[in-house]
Amino acid sequence: MPAELEEVGRLRVAAYVAGGFLSPDSEYAPHLAALGANGSGQVLVAVRDYQIVGTAMLQPWPDTELATGPEEAEIRALAVAPDGQRGGTGSALLQAVIGRADAAGVRHLVLYTQSDMAAAQRLYQRAGFTRLARRDWAVQPGLTLLAYGLRLGQDQ
Repeated sequence: MPAELEEVGRLRVAAYVAGGFLSPDSEYAPHLAALGANGSGQVLVAVRDYQIVGTAMLQPWPDTELATGPEEAEIRALAVAPDGQRGGTGSALLQAVIGRADAAGVRHLVLYTQSDMAAAQRLYQRAGFTRLARRDWAVQPGLTLLAYGLRLGQDQ
């Protein structure tokens, strides 16, 4: 719901900061918090005890940094509240995004992750994602985002 987007943004930033993947004063924090607020893409949330405990975003082409054509879409900003991690929330969100992408006719789902996000990489690999090293992105010196992809539909 649009009224939840501010809370979703705070959760994303808090999860990235708690994991050591983002500085609280990072220039990227406001961008991360605002993803989806402009109505682009689908923001999914996981709720437990009436609280948002996780979120992920399905970003269709062309409003994406990684997808290269209309057959691709990107997963963005998968985040789970620190106290809700390791309970299956991230996996459930990932499966929900995959299901939405498949239902929308996406044939290749892509994502970026930081090289030190080992738990996220294991989650993606368990879901069938494979590395797309040729599509890695050196955002700035010392920060290269790793690309992963998953074939959907009949191409699996």
